[in-house]
Amino acid sequence: MLLKDFYKVEKLEKTDQGKYVAIVFLNNNHDIFKGHFPGNPVTPGVCMMQIIKELTEEIMGSSLIMTSSSNVKFMAIINPNTHPRLRLDLEILGDLSTEIRVKNVTLFDDTVALKLTNVYKRV
Repeated sequence: MLLKDFYKVEKLEKTDQGKYVAIVFLNNNHDIFKGHFPGNPVTPGVCMMQIIKELTEEIMGSSLIMTSSSNVKFMAIINPNTHPRLRLDLEILGDLSTEIRVKNVTLFDDTVALKLTNVYKRV
């Protein structure tokens, strides 16, 4: 985990061919929220992208590096005080020996907070 104690994975399970669901809890006391932003914490988008990468690494069982990102849509602010529990739906596609394409939808409650597609390669 790049950001120590930033989040905890409660569940990561395969739901269908190439599809996974993860439940993570954000640590609203993490130092990152003291600066982003004082009195009004917002989960940085780059941190969400890192969580997606780390979950994909766990699923694939190898270290990855992101080669591209597309269709990135931040649709709602993720405040760790009011919505620390996130559901990440991951769909892993492609020729997994050459590239790993991950479609993600991140939600809190019934609100879609993030949608994106990332492409990784193994390192």
